[in-house]
Amino acid sequence: MRHRHVLSALVQNQPGVLAHVSGMLASRGFNIDSLAVGETEQHDRSRMTFVVHGDDQVLDQVRKQLDKIVYVIRVDDISSENFVERDLMLIKVTCSAEKRPELFQLAESFRGRVVDIQHDNIMVEISGTEPKVEAFIELMRPYGILELARTGRIALVRGNPQSKEATA
Repeated sequence: MRHRHVLSALVQNQPGVLAHVSGMLASRGFNIDSLAVGETEQHDRSRMTFVVHGDDQVLDQVRKQLDKIVYVIRVDDISSENFVERDLMLIKVTCSAEKRPELFQLAESFRGRVVDIQHDNIMVEISGTEPKVEAFIELMRPYGILELARTGRIALVRGNPQSKEATA
């Protein structure tokens, strides 16, 4: 049965690691639904967070293959853990001066913020869970979405990381 998996990979901050990891997933037939990579608190390490859908057993094999890549320090399927995940979006919407108060209120109700105002459009920044971001997009459709950009999901397991990364 295909499930949604959130994988967190701690990798060496080196050129080519992203290509290697994404290539490994692609070669196993996994479509990456979301991907975000960024430096961690240690400058020589990056965290890759990706969301894929697939069979649990096949994904376990892929995770083991990823663990064999020289630059990969650790890979965890955190899907069954208690974790926090977020997505960031910038959305540019058609907006006349008369509609601004309405759109400002909608952005505020989603804990978003207006980051740019032009004569005929505004840009809003929203962060949150995927359903929250999707809900805001649907609310903005009637106004006329001009452009939209999203990050991939980022995620961390709640609580003290124990020694998972310290031993890696």
